[in-house]
Order: sequence, then structure tokens, then C-alpha cells
Amino acid sequence: MNRRINLQELPRFSDKLSYLYVDKAVIEQEAKSIALWQQDGVTSVPAASLAVLLLGPGTKITHEAVKTLADNNCLIAWCGEDAVRFYAAGCGGTRSARNLLMQARLVTNEITRLQVVVRMYCIRFPNVPDSGLTLQQLRGMEGIRVRQAYAEAAKAAGIKWQGRSYNRQEWNAADPVNRALSAANACLYGLVHAAVISGGYSPALGFVHTGKHLSFVYDIADLYKVEHIIPLAFNLAKANPPQLEREVRMECRRCFNATRLMEKILPDIAKVLSVPVAQEEQLIEEFAGDESRPVDWWQPVTLKADMPIGQILKLQTVLGDLQEENKNGSDDFGAGKSVTAG
Repeated sequence: MNRRINLQELPRFSDKLSYLYVDKAVIEQEAKSIALWQQDGVTSVPAASLAVLLLGPGTKITHEAVKTLADNNCLIAWCGEDAVRFYAAGCGGTRSARNLLMQARLVTNEITRLQVVVRMYCIRFPNVPDSGLTLQQLRGMEGIRVRQAYAEAAKAAGIKWQGRSYNRQEWNAADPVNRALSAANACLYGLVHAAVISGGYSPALGFVHTGKHLSFVYDIADLYKVEHIIPLAFNLAKANPPQLEREVRMECRRCFNATRLMEKILPDIAKVLSVPVAQEEQLIEEFAGDESRPVDWWQPVTLKADMPIGQILKLQTVLGDLQEENKNGSDDFGAGKSVTAG
């Protein structure tokens, strides 16, 4: 059996993190590497060279291979074909929480959260930082941009566009273009979800969207919908094949691979979250790679650390209000509100 070693062909996920997508293979441990047994041969991959291993359909992995990858801080994600759907993930216990903590700091501070939101809009509109526009005006521009994209795609495909509308309970009742859009969005969400998890971020801590377990996934996916999803969905809806959703998934795989979308996601996340941090946090970052450095102790900021425990437990919080809001059903842009795109 021929041995194929093609590590030079591995694309870069971002920030010097390599990823590898594998399907129809048996994965076993091989010393400090993993061996990928496939129909046309076997490939050895050093576990230390991988940040993310994406397991597609038809893969089997041994317990020892999982242990080797975890020991080398490699995230393992189970996904659909070509990573267009994300199912589950697991990573080694030594994985840094730096990105997650940074995301949490940014989303829980009103000023930095607003700055991140503006950065997300600046990716769509590169010239706006010096334009003097307000956030509301940016949101209006984004709405116009999306509506224009729908209108242009409908005109190019020769389809009458009546707006975004679908019902999960009556999926087949939707028109072909809405079904295609929903299926394509699901593929994009899966790819972005895998990238978010692999980068050590929380899918739930969104900046524009809020109240959903995939809010941050929706935030990042919105950066790519106009360019990738809308034209693809309208073109396939025009043909209206018998298995529309299957054709959409296949076309999404081709589109994502051709545009190398997976390699863009983590750099874009880093770009929108690149809000300046406080000086003391910068000092901490200098020692982030030191394995001998002890774990930081959390210290309260607005309250005194020497406050008696009995007094701390009697403090009133807004947790009750938050629980009541969740009970009433918080939507993406606020409690009790629903959004439809025209």
C-alpha cells in the first residue's frame, strides 16, 4: 500500500492554525502522529501540526487517536460533507480560554460591544469609519444592501421575489427560492459554527444577535450571505431540481471550497474583535504562552474583595430580570421582537 504524505497541501485555518478535513477513512494512532487509512493509501499526519481535525461522513477514529490529538491540543469536530454541517466537537483540556474570555469581556461592556458591532458593519462598508454615520444609519444601509441583493439575484434568475418567508412546520409549503435560501443558510451556519468552536470562541455570545445559542454564529455568517448565499440560492431555485435541498448543499460545498471561505472566517473574527484592551490585559498577554505561569485569580472590580460573605450573598442582582426575560422568549434583536427580511 502506498504511503501519501501531503502536509504541504494543508490549508491554513487562520493565525497559523492548520485544519484538515477527512471523510471515508479510518483514523488510528501512529506513535505521535495519526494515520489516515483510506481506499487509495495511508497518510501520516503529525498530531502537533493540527489545530482542527474535521471528521466528515464515513470516518472512524480510535480512542488512542483521540487521546493523541487531545494531548496535542487539537480540536476534533464531527461535521457533514465538506464541513457544511456541524454536529459536535471536543478538544483537549489544555486549550487556552483567551479568546473566549476576550469575547466575554467585549460583549459585556456596552462601549466595546458597540465598537465590535460597528467593525462588523465596516467589513460590509469599508469607507464608513470616516463618514460620520450613526449606528442606525449603518443598519439602514445594511437593510438596503440586502434588499438590493435579493432584487438583483431575482432579476438575474428571472424569479418573482415576494420576500423572505418560510415556516419550519410546513417546510414544503415555501416557494423554491425560500427553501433554497434556508438550506444554504444552514450550510453556512455549519461552516461558521465549526470555525467559531475551533477558534475557542463561544457560539452564543453574539454582538448584533442575542438570546440564541448560535447568536455569534449568526453575526459572523451575515458577513458572507450577500456574496455567497443569495446568488447561489436564486440560481438553484430557478432550476428547481427534484431534490432542491440536496443540490443546494452540494453547490454550497463547491462554492465554499472554490472561494476558500473556511480560511477567511477566523481572520475576520479576529478583525472584528480587535478592540484595544486595557494596559494590564496587554501585560498578561506577554506571559500567555508560559506553561509554568499559574492560572489567574478572578478579582471583583466594582465591589471590594474583603466584603463579608454574608453581605455578598444578600446583594441584589438583575439575574431575576434576566431569567424572566428568557422565560418570555428573547429574540435575536430583543425580547418579544421578530424580524423579517423583505
